[in-house]
Amino acid sequence: AALLAVSRPRGRAIWRDGVVGGLMLVAGFGLQTEGLLTTGAANSGLITGLYVVLTPVLAVAWNRLRGPARLNPQVLVGTAVAFGGFYLLTEGFQPEVGDVLTVGAAVAFAAHIVFLSHLAHRHDLVAFTALQLAVTSAGAFAIAAFKEGWEIPDAEVIPALLITGLGASAGGFLLQIWAQSRVGAATAAIVLALEPAFAAGTAAMVTGTTLSARGWVGAGLILVAIFVVLRATAGAPEVGQEATSAH
Repeated sequence: AALLAVSRPRGRAIWRDGVVGGLMLVAGFGLQTEGLLTTGAANSGLITGLYVVLTPVLAVAWNRLRGPARLNPQVLVGTAVAFGGFYLLTEGFQPEVGDVLTVGAAVAFAAHIVFLSHLAHRHDLVAFTALQLAVTSAGAFAIAAFKEGWEIPDAEVIPALLITGLGASAGGFLLQIWAQSRVGAATAAIVLALEPAFAAGTAAMVTGTTLSARGWVGAGLILVAIFVVLRATAGAPEVGQEATSAH
């Protein structure tokens, strides 16, 4: 609402793209939050990090809708390594329901990165951000009402809502869209690639979450896969350029 007061969306195109982008965020955040009910914070952060691996794959899939497009073989290797890590992290493909939901969140976030890389530069930055966050907020309220009914948050929760809503979500998302209006999907993924490591480290320090030896090997493979994919996309400009062909 604060961002909408600053800049209002004008035109059908921004409304269409803003709603689609917002729904992708609803899917990503919704699946990630639901997943956290049955998986640990470390697993959630590491599995969410698969969006780095999935981003160039989805970018090429998007481009194939418009014509021929090639995927760097190293990206395929990285994808295989990442899901090998997922195999170990989930104790031999015996994931919790939350792990599977978090994979869905990673797919949604990767799709959103590709979507922004194609379309963000066409719209007013603040208005486009505000519209997507408004759709995300509306979707979150609808899901909450469906699952838990309408409840007014307690007073002690309000500061946390303001910090996470205005600072972390609106502020961080505004900066992300500004950056992605100038760079491609692969570059954006590089900048955001440290999230899994920070998530696992923070989970260990704050919540005391620990992984089994097999889980730590899986976590390491996921991080290695992210590194492989980032190197591959940095050395294969067709992936990044095709993701931002309108620039």
